[in-house]
Amino acid sequence: MTSIAFDSRSRTVVVARPAAEGRLVRLALMGTAFAFLFLFLFIPLAAVFHEALGKGWEACVAAVAEPDAQAAIRLTLLAAGLAVPLNLVFGVCAAWALTRFDFRGKSLLITLIDLPFSVSPVIAGLIYVLMFGAQGWFGPWLQAHDIQILFAVPGIVLATIFVTVPFVARELIPLMQSQGCEEEEAAIVLGASGWRVFWHVTLPNIRWGLFYGVILCNARAMGEFGAVSVVSGHIRGLTNTLPLHVEILYNEYNFAAAFSVASLLALLALLTLALKSLAEWRLHAQTARIALEQSP
Repeated sequence: MTSIAFDSRSRTVVVARPAAEGRLVRLALMGTAFAFLFLFLFIPLAAVFHEALGKGWEACVAAVAEPDAQAAIRLTLLAAGLAVPLNLVFGVCAAWALTRFDFRGKSLLITLIDLPFSVSPVIAGLIYVLMFGAQGWFGPWLQAHDIQILFAVPGIVLATIFVTVPFVARELIPLMQSQGCEEEEAAIVLGASGWRVFWHVTLPNIRWGLFYGVILCNARAMGEFGAVSVVSGHIRGLTNTLPLHVEILYNEYNFAAAFSVASLLALLALLTLALKSLAEWRLHAQTARIALEQSP
C-alpha cells in the first residue's frame, strides 16, 4: 500500500511505495515487452526459416542457387555497394558542416536530410518516374541520347540512395555535437592541416557512430521494396532485387522458394542486429568516456 507524508523542512509531499509494488510493475512491463516481441518478432522470424526448410535443405539451397535468385542477389549487392559509400561521404560532409559551421539555410539542410523519413518510398519512386520517365522532364532528352534510367540499374541505385540518405548523417550529427570541437581547434592551433585533423582527430572520435550509421544504411538499402518496386519494372533476372524476387515467387505460389530467398534477408537482419548491438555498446562507452572527461 502506498503511503504519503509531508516533509515540513522542504515543504514537499513524499510518496513512499513498497519495494514489492515496484517489482510487480517492473515484471508486468517486462512481461508485456517480451510477449510483444515474441508474438510480432520471434514467431514470424521462426516461421520464415520453418517454411524455407519445409521441403528440405536441398530445396532451400536450390531456390537460392537458381539463376534469377543469383541475379537478384548480385543486383541487391550492387545497389547497396553504390548507395552506402555515397551516403557515407554525404553523411560525414553534412554532419561536419552542420556541427562545425553556422550558415544560412542550416535548418533547411536538416529538413532536407530528414525528408526521406517523411516521404513514402512509393512516392519517392514516383518522383523518379516523373523526372526520368518517357513523358517526364528529362525523358525525351534521355531517349534522344539512348540513356535509360528507369527500369534499369541506375534507377534502382537512385531510389536506394534517396531512401537511405538520412541514416549516416543522423547518427553523426548528435555525436559530433556532444563531442564539441575543442580537440580539432587544438590540432589546428598546433599547425595541423584540415585533412590531418579529419583523419587523426575527427574520424577516430566518430568511427563507431559512423559504423552504426553505415550498418543501418546498408540494411535499409538491401531491404528496400517500395521505391525500388516503382522504378525497377520487375524484369526477372535483370531489375529484380531480393525483396522484389521474393514477391514474385510468392505471387506465383512458390512458397518454399519465396521463404528460402526471404531467409537470406532474415539472416541479414540478424547480422545487422548483432553489429548494431556491438556499435551501440562501443558508442555508449565512448559517450560515457567523453562525459567523464568533460565533467569537472
